[in-house]
Amino acid sequence: MSDTVKPAVAGDARKDRWSVHRELRRREFVDAALRVLEAHGPELPMDAVAAEAGVTKPVLYRYFSDKAALLRAIDERGSEILLDRLLPAINGSSPALARVRDAVGAYFAVIDEHPNLYWLARWTNTEAPGGDPIQRNKEFISIALTAVIGDYLRIFGLDSGAAEPWAYGLTGLVQSTGEWWLQRRSMSRAHAVDYVTQLIWQALSGVAREAGITLDPDRPLPAVRPALTVHSSGRTPGNAAG
Repeated sequence: MSDTVKPAVAGDARKDRWSVHRELRRREFVDAALRVLEAHGPELPMDAVAAEAGVTKPVLYRYFSDKAALLRAIDERGSEILLDRLLPAINGSSPALARVRDAVGAYFAVIDEHPNLYWLARWTNTEAPGGDPIQRNKEFISIALTAVIGDYLRIFGLDSGAAEPWAYGLTGLVQSTGEWWLQRRSMSRAHAVDYVTQLIWQALSGVAREAGITLDPDRPLPAVRPALTVHSSGRTPGNAAG
């Protein structure tokens, strides 16, 4: 008796359509929550989210088991927004100094445009599944920077062991200064970005100069491995070089 291929089960197709529909609805509710967040602040009243989405609270709770689940989904969206802006800047091909400024500027732009989203992430329960979203983003950015800095150190014949501590230090510098600026706003965003950019550039070019290497701020750095990306399956740095 020959083997036969069973036809697709209609129930599976319906299940797939429902999964897609459910995910789309969840994104719509997160979008509504972001609008409420911008209008009302990081307290995020669930009544207001349901009203903005045009549903009742019981409908909202069909898609998010509780407020904590919605907050986690919002944190994930915030990470997407940040990394979608930041990683292209980190991996850009601009002249060296402009590339540093672009990366710093991208971070400051996101927290300036979405301040309540930042503070919500800062105040999210760190004991919840997924942990502290701010720390999680810092970790990812630091890993991405480690790969980039390590590549350049190897290109210039320097010890790549410095890449990781430098990457974590630079990430912490930008995040801490960004939070200070978001709280104080005692200067323009452009000035804050310029000050941080100059500090980072002087540090990097100074280390290179001590090693006998002159970095031209007006020329791009050498090309390295393919740019790091954010995968839809998870925020994991990826590259073709391995």
